[in-house]
Amino acid sequence: MNTSTAAEPRTAAALAARRGSTQAALGRVHDAISRLRREKTAVSVAALSCRAGVSRTFLYSNPEARSAVAAAIADAEERRGQALADLDDQHEAPRRERALNAEDALKAANTEILTQRTRIGEFLGQIRDLQAEWTEGAIQRITTENTTLKQRVRQLTTDNRTLEERLSAARSNLRFQDRRVADLEVELADPATIA
Repeated sequence: MNTSTAAEPRTAAALAARRGSTQAALGRVHDAISRLRREKTAVSVAALSCRAGVSRTFLYSNPEARSAVAAAIADAEERRGQALADLDDQHEAPRRERALNAEDALKAANTEILTQRTRIGEFLGQIRDLQAEWTEGAIQRITTENTTLKQRVRQLTTDNRTLEERLSAARSNLRFQDRRVADLEVELADPATIA
């Protein structure tokens, strides 16, 4: 019985040391979680294991460490989800505005297309009306009249040019005659120039 009583204090001491080491490791895990949160770094088992200086097995096997890691990962996921939602909200407003602008532009384009189609239909109807009114004989008669009128315009243009040249020559002769008359009047008025 002596050996069992001597082993009990050593076992108790070993258990106390093990509990102390576990508590120290848990403290390092909590500190590592706090540091990762402050640095806004992704929380993972590998990152916590490295930062806290504990094994991954410890993080998986110790219930308190496992729950702390799970809570930290869940909190990080929630923060990331909230950050993504905030970012989506920031990007959603311009996207929504661009979509509304695109809808307005599409409505305006559809209205313009409808207006242009209506105009094209009216013009096509006018062309058909014009084509339907003219028979082949009428077109031939109008073409002949058009040719005759063009010849008459050419003739009148030539006659006009000839008349303008005659008028210009007559004005020139009139100016010459006016100077000649003025010179003769001066001679008649001044008898000294006659002698």
